[in-house]
Amino acid sequence: MINSSEGSEPMPQTSTTGRARLSAEQRREQIAGAARELALADGLDAVTLRAVATRIGVASGLVAHYIPSMDDLVAGTFFDIVAGELEEVRALLPDAAAPVRIGALLRTTLDPARRDVTLVWVQAWALGTRNAPLAERVRAAMDAWRARIAEEVSRGMAAGVIPAGDAEPLAWHLLAMIDGLGAHGLVGWGAGIDPVSPVLRAAAGLLGVEVGAFSPDSP
Repeated sequence: MINSSEGSEPMPQTSTTGRARLSAEQRREQIAGAARELALADGLDAVTLRAVATRIGVASGLVAHYIPSMDDLVAGTFFDIVAGELEEVRALLPDAAAPVRIGALLRTTLDPARRDVTLVWVQAWALGTRNAPLAERVRAAMDAWRARIAEEVSRGMAAGVIPAGDAEPLAWHLLAMIDGLGAHGLVGWGAGIDPVSPVLRAAAGLLGVEVGAFSPDSP
């Protein structure tokens, strides 16, 4: 039992009245929201029982009461963030030919403004080695991204603007470039280093199109 002797950490100030006004579902949503905020601000490894409890101003035991386990909370937080990113990127793709859409996807995912989500991805790969629920969610999220990219590649093949072939390995290759360069960008590219241009050149060679085909101004 935690006592209040000198040297111990103070318990968060809580309000029984405030807690009573939240239903179980509302409390779970509050916990999930706090976990998401922590992950986007400081990375997935910042999602701890103590940090979540502090974020919403309750005792750690109350948080533990509402979640199956911290592994499940971390896994759910990861999937919520990256699934939202996938839907956002999908919505941002222009109504244009497949290469233009692929170019937009590459530019969007490598945007430095998305480094908060990139950090969540990078830490998920590492933490997933000892968190089985997280590993399962990471695999599912990677499959979803691969399927999205393969769909765009297949669309280009069907339209005759990308040479016919197997879209799946091409999608994995493109995804690996996005993930690798995004991870490198977390520690800074250095002055004047732009990851998008070399990725577009590599993608053009991979898909058998001209680099200009990725431009919104391409015919």
